[in-house]
Amino acid sequence: MMTPTANRAIAQQTADSHDAEKNIFSSESRGDDKRHAGDDERHAGDDQRRAGEGVRRADDGNRRDNNDPRNKQPRQNNQPRRDKRDVHGWVVLDKPIGMTSTHAVAVLKRLFQAKRAGHAGTLDPLASGGLPIALGEATKTVPFVMDGRKRYRFTVAWGEERDTDDTEGRVVRTSDLRPSADAIRALLPQFTGLIEQIPPQYSAIKVQGERAYDLARDGETVELKPRPVEIHELTLIEHGDNGLSVFEAECGKGTYVRALARDIGRILGCFGHICALRRTLVGPFRETDMIPLEELEALCNRAASGEGSLADALLPVETALDDIPALAVTRADAARLHRGQAVLLRGRDAPNNSGTVYVTVAGRLLALAEIGNGELIPKRVFNLTGLTASSGRSNERV
Repeated sequence: MMTPTANRAIAQQTADSHDAEKNIFSSESRGDDKRHAGDDERHAGDDQRRAGEGVRRADDGNRRDNNDPRNKQPRQNNQPRRDKRDVHGWVVLDKPIGMTSTHAVAVLKRLFQAKRAGHAGTLDPLASGGLPIALGEATKTVPFVMDGRKRYRFTVAWGEERDTDDTEGRVVRTSDLRPSADAIRALLPQFTGLIEQIPPQYSAIKVQGERAYDLARDGETVELKPRPVEIHELTLIEHGDNGLSVFEAECGKGTYVRALARDIGRILGCFGHICALRRTLVGPFRETDMIPLEELEALCNRAASGEGSLADALLPVETALDDIPALAVTRADAARLHRGQAVLLRGRDAPNNSGTVYVTVAGRLLALAEIGNGELIPKRVFNLTGLTASSGRSNERV
């Protein structure tokens, strides 16, 4: 049987295919990116629906920020516009603290001179770690990454609760109490498994058509309903006498890490907020896949002088499809699928199951397709003409 994640993702791709081809990106302000930081601790549900194919749209606050003249940097007359090119694959940026996710996409798009780019789940500007960025045809596989698990290492500062549940907010509650390691560990089972979680006031959830963080900034208090989220693992890693505790969490989409710190602090009576956050896993992308921005820039400079290739930084498009089965077809069947025509599955080698598969021909990714009623029906066809991942980089993950 095929995975529910794959079925949900392929359905979303079909619904959002028009938006995906446009692949529009807008600038984000640090403040608004901070308020809606995706699966890591913000609003993966809403973000996924808007970002299904790697498309990112700025909200009203972002559009206001785009009018800020400080964000407009005129191109120097002696710097000709570089032609864009077809680049296909994934880059897992080890995002530095202070950079917004949208800015990171813009930087990589420029480095690769790519026509299309998008990220698979916003990462807080105050956070570091894995930000998977899809280039070219990889944008069609973004939903599969966003539906995957995420892992975080985060630090909670005890003694203060803040209205944003992190260091950027205003202090709203204080306590002189400091929890013991035993008290924290005894409480963690309550936050493991399928739980109900109230999103932070500063989140991008819509309340009567308005973003919750906009209402919060205007001084309004909104009552957000609890939402089911799944915490697969939550572990206390370090606990010191300095009022700080370090945790690791592995969770599903829609989880608000900030809310974990808030709720644990309230139950312990000492209050708390997040003061450091790093993402170490996003779907199939691990910490070993991450590349620092400085390394990417150095590789770009070497490639420009003919001493290397940016393909060395790319992971294959199909890396995002690790959780769904692959199906190899003949060249004749591949030609039909490429034209959008279904293929009859016959003979001993025909699969006896149904659901989503990714189709290959001669070892090369061809399409995402559905198996049903003895047919292979193409849903998304890939055109991987252009720059793709080098074979050496691809083999590193085997």
